[in-house]
Amino acid sequence: MAVVVMGVSGCGKSTIGTALARALGLPFLEGDSLHPPANVAKMAAGHPLDDADREPWLDLVGRWLADGPPTGPGGGVAACSALARRYRDRLRSHAPGAWFLELDVDREVLLRRVAGRRGHFMPPSLVDSQLATLELLAADEAGIRVSSERPLRQVVATAVAALETVGIRPAGG
Repeated sequence: MAVVVMGVSGCGKSTIGTALARALGLPFLEGDSLHPPANVAKMAAGHPLDDADREPWLDLVGRWLADGPPTGPGGGVAACSALARRYRDRLRSHAPGAWFLELDVDREVLLRRVAGRRGHFMPPSLVDSQLATLELLAADEAGIRVSSERPLRQVVATAVAALETVGIRPAGG
C-alpha cells in the first residue's frame, strides 16, 4: 500500500502523515528528506522549484512508495507536496496503486504556520507559488480531500475510513 499525504507547505503533511502511518501500522517517509541540497538551497533562497528540480526528487519518493524502506516490505505513507497532476502521475508511474490524502487549509493559516516554523527551509514567500501550482485531486484519482484545520484525530480517522472503503485496513484491523 502506498499513501501520499499531499498539499502545500504548512498544510500538515508531516504531522498528519506520521499519525496516519502509525494508525495503519506502516513506515513513514518525510519526502522533504529526499530533496537534494540544491533544491533545499533554492527554496531557502525564496525561489520556487521548477519541474526539472522536482522530477528526480519525485522519482525518489515514488521508488520509496513502491519499495518501502530498505529494512522493510514495500509501501508506506509519504509526505510529499504532489501539487500538480503530472507530479502525482510521476509518483504513480512507480507506485500505480498510490492513494492520496489531499490536505486543504486556508491561505492565511498556511502563512501563519509556515512563518511560525523554526529550522525549516521553506519561507512564507513561497506559499503563494505553491498555491498557484496546486491542482486539486481529480475525480479519477484515488484519494480524498480533507481540511487539515480539523483536529488531527478527525483527519486521521477520516483517512482511515476512506482507505477501508477501498479495502485497505489498519494493521491488526
